[in-house]
Amino acid sequence: MDALVVALASVWTDSGFAALVSGNLIMILVGLILLYLALVKGFEPLLLANIAFGCLLANIPKTGFETDPGVMQVILYGVNNEIFPPLIFLGVGAMTDFGPLIANPKTLLLGAAAQIGVFVSLLGAMVVGFTLPQACAIGIIGGADGPTSIYLAAKMAPELLGAIAVAAYSYMSLVPLIQPPIMKLFTSKESRRIKMDQLRPVTKFERVVFPIVCTLFISLLLPSVTSLIGMLMLGNLYKEAGCLDRLNDTAQNALMNIVTIMLAVGTGLTMKADKFLTFQTIEIIILGLIAFIGGTAGGVIFGRIMSWADGGKTNPLIGSAGVSAVPMAARVSQVVGQKANPSNFLLMHAMGPNVAGVIGTAVAAGTMLAMVGSK
Repeated sequence: MDALVVALASVWTDSGFAALVSGNLIMILVGLILLYLALVKGFEPLLLANIAFGCLLANIPKTGFETDPGVMQVILYGVNNEIFPPLIFLGVGAMTDFGPLIANPKTLLLGAAAQIGVFVSLLGAMVVGFTLPQACAIGIIGGADGPTSIYLAAKMAPELLGAIAVAAYSYMSLVPLIQPPIMKLFTSKESRRIKMDQLRPVTKFERVVFPIVCTLFISLLLPSVTSLIGMLMLGNLYKEAGCLDRLNDTAQNALMNIVTIMLAVGTGLTMKADKFLTFQTIEIIILGLIAFIGGTAGGVIFGRIMSWADGGKTNPLIGSAGVSAVPMAARVSQVVGQKANPSNFLLMHAMGPNVAGVIGTAVAAGTMLAMVGSK
């Protein structure tokens, strides 16, 4: 009987139940809430469901994920060491049509203008006490680009990776709710009703040359983001070349799905109670919202300036798509524009600044790395 009691006591001592603390229970609840939002409410389910489940796994004591060799260590290594975000960009590039940007190059300026939220939030983060590298990693949330946020956080503020990733993907999923009020605030009904001319056809030569030129120019200017830009443009080259269909299919389907699982679960694994349950997390979520609102407003305001400069040919609503939540932000521009004018079709026009935002966020991240450096 004594031996049985000792054995049961040993089992209990070795179990995760014995080591559970209140922080673990709170984070498990957070993970369950995120699962609800992903599976029931449909908030970025492909990403948020995996992040939420990773959060559950991270808060089970005594798993040895960070010390014992195994698949979880491989996943964490891929998140922290510049592996998964570039591979995600490969898939994004394979699914991206740069045609609207090539047809209307001035929309690149709208993508650049939308990055103002990044720098507004960066300054705000420094004001409330974050270090410069941490502020840079927080500010990039304003680009609404999850992989770039993770990439920069892993390099500049790995201790904040979980909070930054959750904030970035949460705001990406809330684009249809957050953006319309800001868009209406900074535009008039007359400007929202502007109909834009049909885009010119883009030749295959232009489509093939664009990713090559972009890779060379941006990588030479900002070598620190070569892996992101290079993989983004390589994926796009697969799409446009016409003779790389097998690679294009793999990049945008099988590989994209696998890497999404790895990246999202790995992000969830960083959400341990001792790192996530801090006042800094609340500050990051608030600053991320400020960054996202600032980016949307910056794009719309510059859209109004562009509309004034070209004599009313540009609908300023497409400026809101300058954040790189592809293609949701472009769809929001279409929806808001069509409510103002049912004959308005802004989707393809909005895709120009939308894909420019992907490039712009990567450039912003590279500028921060070049000026501040990584840890």
